[in-house]
Amino acid sequence: MKERLIFFIIFVGLIVCLYIYQYHFNTIWGLVGLIVCMSIYVIYMTLADKHKKRQLKKKPQVINENYKPYITIMVPAHNEGAVIAQTVENILQLDYPNFELIVIDDRSDDNTAEVIKELEQKHDKVKALIRDKNAFPGKSAVLNDAFKFAKGDAVLVFDADARVDSDFLNKLVPNLEPEDVGAVQARKVISNRDVNFLTRCQDNEMTLDSHFQIGRDAVKGAVELRGNGELIKRKALEDIGGWNNYTLVDDLDMSTRLHIKGWDIRFCPEAEVREEAVVYLMPLYRQRRRWYEGTVRRYLELFGDVITSKKMSLRARLDMTAYLSEFLMPTWFIFEVIIRCFKVLTGKVSVDDIGIITSLLVGLVIGICFTLATRYSLRKYNHLGRWEALKQAVETSAYILAVWFPVAFYISFKILLKPKDMDWGKTTHGLVLEEEQHRHDNKEKETVGV
Repeated sequence: MKERLIFFIIFVGLIVCLYIYQYHFNTIWGLVGLIVCMSIYVIYMTLADKHKKRQLKKKPQVINENYKPYITIMVPAHNEGAVIAQTVENILQLDYPNFELIVIDDRSDDNTAEVIKELEQKHDKVKALIRDKNAFPGKSAVLNDAFKFAKGDAVLVFDADARVDSDFLNKLVPNLEPEDVGAVQARKVISNRDVNFLTRCQDNEMTLDSHFQIGRDAVKGAVELRGNGELIKRKALEDIGGWNNYTLVDDLDMSTRLHIKGWDIRFCPEAEVREEAVVYLMPLYRQRRRWYEGTVRRYLELFGDVITSKKMSLRARLDMTAYLSEFLMPTWFIFEVIIRCFKVLTGKVSVDDIGIITSLLVGLVIGICFTLATRYSLRKYNHLGRWEALKQAVETSAYILAVWFPVAFYISFKILLKPKDMDWGKTTHGLVLEEEQHRHDNKEKETVGV
């Protein structure tokens, strides 16, 4: 109820501000300000990454080879009987001396519980945890239950479709050693990128996210956890009281609470975790609705603490505020266009009014900024050619517009009118994962000349 009231105040305030803004200000300056702010943010992140690389060339980072903390790997599984055995076998091939693996069945209706019990009997490192059918729902509750049995100095969370290389932990763990670092996020990569247009765009979207995460890491900004491939120090977990059972986005909620407590989060692009993208449109919309709603609710609940925290760095605070605008922008733009169209229909303004043109130009500017940033990311990280990168960047921008804007509009009204739903909203796994894993293994063999 508190979140709904806060969002209602913001919602009404946004409409009032837009109405006043249109009557008393020249909206072209809003467009100019938007272009300048977005350009500064993108350029700043890019230059910070390049500066960090130059510094590392002059003075390479010293890695402590003796830092090998005991790791508890936790894999929540809900109706994952089709893939969980392969996931466990993949994790067990990690070339790291000190780890245990807890696989949690969360009230599954299929054979997941039976499969992980068999895995526990087969492997000494594996512990099976079967949750009661009446247990509290949600991924956070699953992880909190498993954490009670964890022996590790740090906890690594994988999704049930995760695939990693054997040196994954050796790349990821050293980043956790500094005293002020509370967590490290691996780079996420789509394993079934080439299935269709949607999966390709999701991979490109993830590549763009990695680009900004690298920039955030370079400036010690508000790097965020991404749920799959996140390594969290036990001391940091205990400091914030574990996972929040009442959030829809466990990773983003934890990221914010870690920053509020003064913990740094690092991003490690060298350690990659592969996962499945959603193949069909309607499941994709359901997934993104949950992500967007969880993100907005996180800010409604915690943004006051972000502003007032004495432990959170100024850079992280500013970075998180800038990131918030990414989620407010679609809602602002939609209401701006609605107000303009209403004025045209009621005869209060002509169709060639500069305000309408400006509203549409705002969308165009946002699209161009995202397209250029995506093209840069695809050239740098996916090593695409100049024109292929541009083509895919345009496709991805169109995809982002078609997916995120309707989601933003829907969720704005859902938060106002409906209670929070604690359902996982999980993605169906195992459709094409093994074929992609086989392809990846063959590529590795070709690389090493096997």
